[in-house]
Amino acid sequence: MRESYPSDISREQFEKIRPILESSRKKTRPRELDLYDVFCGRPKKRLPVENAAKRVSKVGKRILLRKRAMMQVKRFQRHIAVDTQGLPHAIHITTAEITDRSSAVRMVENAKENLSEVKNILVDAGYTGENFATQIKTTIGATIEVIKRSELHTFVVLPKRWVVERSFAWLEKCRRLWKNCERKLNTSLQMIVLSFISLLLRRF
Repeated sequence: MRESYPSDISREQFEKIRPILESSRKKTRPRELDLYDVFCGRPKKRLPVENAAKRVSKVGKRILLRKRAMMQVKRFQRHIAVDTQGLPHAIHITTAEITDRSSAVRMVENAKENLSEVKNILVDAGYTGENFATQIKTTIGATIEVIKRSELHTFVVLPKRWVVERSFAWLEKCRRLWKNCERKLNTSLQMIVLSFISLLLRRF
């Protein structure tokens, strides 16, 4: 009997999304692994799903954008744009040599439809720059608001910063994401998508 993990969802919750995952499978030899176990991150094999995520919530008027660097076989950076509830509307994974600003611009371009109603984006200092703000404004018409750390190096609660940090904390509760186990960018991306899907299934 396999060991359970805090990020697991129930079998009943999993059945709600099984048709989506099954429809993404190409016709190959019969599956040897239980798809539920694969979804929950048990076997360390590449997931047999591509683009399983659908829009998970209605876009609000403000989102927060943040990145986090991970080190294992390769160094990846996770860029996510979340709404005020901490739910994602854009995710982009890059290697370490790509700058924060160029990665964020590419993410926004890829998720242009999801972000079409966004009016304001809160970012940390890594995304500072007039050129970056202009590119985002041109792409989706949103303004950029930079939330900087205290210059006195004392603890200060930064506006809305905790929202996106909480989203990263949710991801790090997942067995496959607390450290970067993946070797390919797309596999890492799909694991993040599936983790957020698991989170939503546990809520409803």
